[in-house]
Amino acid sequence: MGNFKKRNPEKKTGRRKGIDPAIEAAVMQVLKDFIEAFNRLDVVAWERTFHFPHYRLASGRMAVLDQPGQQTVAQLRSLAGAEWDHSQWGRLRILHTSPDKVHVDTLFIRYRRDGSIIGAFESLYVVTKEEGRWGVKLRSSMAP
Repeated sequence: MGNFKKRNPEKKTGRRKGIDPAIEAAVMQVLKDFIEAFNRLDVVAWERTFHFPHYRLASGRMAVLDQPGQQTVAQLRSLAGAEWDHSQWGRLRILHTSPDKVHVDTLFIRYRRDGSIIGAFESLYVVTKEEGRWGVKLRSSMAP
């Protein structure tokens, strides 16, 4: 395959070289709003963090939401599981950026009410800028 030099594209701050700080801040705000709305089971606010059509690839299935209002609180609860109390990001790491698309390597953790962990799930989020607004376009996760 050839000899490749190891390079560390990250500075000590954890920010990857070449990432526009304004894009990074906007994307991280979308993901913060995403997890906070999910934890409140606020479907309307959660869907405000999406772009439509919105895609979710998990458990070998691609789910497509064509427009807001296709989800219910009961569906969110079902998605999270019976023991779920809240979720949080364990990792948010930008992998690739362009002026209108960002790939984010994520780990989200589901917790029970007592703070014990239900599970931690590796995911890839694609966040896009459409009509001047950043939103989650696609999620691919290892979650059931």
